[in-house]
Amino acid sequence: MAPRSAIVRFYFDEDVLGLAKVVADLRSDVTFPEDPGKLVKGRLRAPCPITRGTPDEEWIPSVTQSGWLIVTKDSKISRRPGELRAVRDYGARLIAINETDERGTWAQLEILMHQWRKIEALPPTGPFIYSASRSTLRRIDLPGET
Repeated sequence: MAPRSAIVRFYFDEDVLGLAKVVADLRSDVTFPEDPGKLVKGRLRAPCPITRGTPDEEWIPSVTQSGWLIVTKDSKISRRPGELRAVRDYGARLIAINETDERGTWAQLEILMHQWRKIEALPPTGPFIYSASRSTLRRIDLPGET
């Protein structure tokens, strides 16, 4: 019997590649740049079309159009006009792991696991950016929001 196709829901940016590989080994609904695809729990995840080194302004629209929630450690994204514009214009949903808390893959995994249920409960449409730490998942105001 052929495996069923996985439905990807989460895209991990290349700046959390170690975390992405750990989580993608456990979940079929997670992908990352240059993910070759994988069979996980009877579901076959297709290879990721995003390559490493693709500028944020290019992959954010593609990932958002696929309906994937973005996980990154780029908490400074809220101060980068081009990236912010891509998040706003394309309705991206983004979780930024707090850089002061993310000292390596293990610490990133700890933050992700502490906040996972809240992340899964976020709205299915954006735009939004949330900052994740061990203790909080806090919405970051986008310029122009009221």
